[in-house]
Amino acid sequence: MSEARPQAIVVMGVAGSGKSTVAALLAMMLGYQFQEGDLLHPPENVEKMRGGTPLTDADRVIWLNRVAAKIDDWRVSREGGVISCSALKRSYRDIIIGERRDVSLVYLKGAYEVIHHRLAARHEHFMSVALLDSQFAILEEPAPDEHPIVVGIDSTPPAIAAEILKRLGLNKLR
Repeated sequence: MSEARPQAIVVMGVAGSGKSTVAALLAMMLGYQFQEGDLLHPPENVEKMRGGTPLTDADRVIWLNRVAAKIDDWRVSREGGVISCSALKRSYRDIIIGERRDVSLVYLKGAYEVIHHRLAARHEHFMSVALLDSQFAILEEPAPDEHPIVVGIDSTPPAIAAEILKRLGLNKLR
């Protein structure tokens, strides 16, 4: 059973869950635009995170509005897009997805220990392993009424992306 393609897909999860890698693969497989959500953070947010300071909800407002604007740009231009965005709280997802019925939510779910190990091995990213606890502390997993596609992170990124396509009902690529 194949459904209409979503105009945009938000790939969410805590830092280290593989959002960027999976979202980029998914975009490539669909022939969609890809946006690394972290690049939409204001410089002040990046500096806070680089310094090991968790962001507050107030810190995130500009960023979330930029993510929502990017999604709306794709919707207006009728281009497909995939964006990686932690989207840890329901209130954040309400801003970036809200009532947009043509936007799908994918949640990359993984165990704390697995993600901690991944972050500890990652040196080029501004997100400190010290912030992982704060991310898990505020994480509100998507509720059933958000219609999320929940995928575990234990497979390879290509296998995860293929599973997402299957769950979206999009078995044929480009």
